[in-house]
Amino acid sequence: MSVNTTGRRVPLLDLKAQFDPMREEVMAAITRVVESQGFIMGPDVTALEAEISAYTGAPFAIGCASGSDALFLALLAAGVGPGDEVLTTPYTFFATVGAIVRAGARPVFADIHPETFNLNPDLVPSLLDAHPAIKAIIPVHLFGACADMDPIMAQARERGLTVIEDAAQAIGAEYKGRRAGTIGNIACFSFFPSKNLGGFGDGGILTTVDAGLAEKLRALRVHGSKKKYYHAWVGVNSRLDSLQAAVLRLKLPRLDGWTEGRQRNAAYYRERLPALGVPVTLPAVPDHTSRHIYNQFVICGERRDQLQAYLKEQGIGTEVYYPLPMHMQECFAGLGYKEGDFPVSERLAGTSLALPVYPELSHEDIDYVCEQIAAFYRA
Repeated sequence: MSVNTTGRRVPLLDLKAQFDPMREEVMAAITRVVESQGFIMGPDVTALEAEISAYTGAPFAIGCASGSDALFLALLAAGVGPGDEVLTTPYTFFATVGAIVRAGARPVFADIHPETFNLNPDLVPSLLDAHPAIKAIIPVHLFGACADMDPIMAQARERGLTVIEDAAQAIGAEYKGRRAGTIGNIACFSFFPSKNLGGFGDGGILTTVDAGLAEKLRALRVHGSKKKYYHAWVGVNSRLDSLQAAVLRLKLPRLDGWTEGRQRNAAYYRERLPALGVPVTLPAVPDHTSRHIYNQFVICGERRDQLQAYLKEQGIGTEVYYPLPMHMQECFAGLGYKEGDFPVSERLAGTSLALPVYPELSHEDIDYVCEQIAAFYRA
């Protein structure tokens, strides 16, 4: 295979291309916060919470320090603790399962649907029957598309379970016309810099339609305190910084435009890769997905690792989400799962590859990526 001699580079994500057009506004906002010396839970945080509430359609939004903390706080608010179990998928980022264990509960895994990469709702009823200690379900809206929520919510209502949407990759995604963050009892979002709405560091937010849960979450993020120095619960220190909120408030009005750019790029991949006869599987968009935001654009193909290495030689950035499912992680060996227990998750872990899809990409960039993938498979 040839080595890239053109010097062309297509990174997986180019945050500088996003930042440059808004540099002056961002620096002014940062300066304003610095001069105010109000760095924790200031007016920018309150304003961002209101703006995220309006954007998602959820009546309550509660900022916190990270998407990982959002998951942990959601479990605490749901009363999940030692002796409880939580149903989720093994094909996800570590934080989903890590939060369950941090809460003192035991993860119970259900495999994913082979086309959507999300929790397969057909597997939920039998697992709930087999595990009466399950107290909550965490469906993951992976890669920017919502899980099939209606059957999951129906099972949860029937059994009195809390549903926590892991929407870290899905801000603005829609399920049958409903925004992520409004379907379950609580939803968790991440503002990690690589997310579609990313800050300049860690940050997260929770949304809920339940006023009681909102009140509890607000307290849990400040050591379980509704009134300073008086503690109703044992919470944590997980507050959103004012600097992050100020930056995110500038980015939020641009988010839909960025999403449209990602959607255009995903559509172009769907046009070009089949036209070149590339033997890869493209991600499905099921009927229930009324808005996919493409936090990632993931293909599946044979010889994935070799393809990734070849694309790197050609100056093309890619990423594997995720190379080892949670049930096979060393730190979860005590759960008793083994290789082969979740074949769909394991297959995707060995074949999936995320391509650049950020909104500033040109069609020429995507042409180059597609042509190089085709060249790899022709060789």
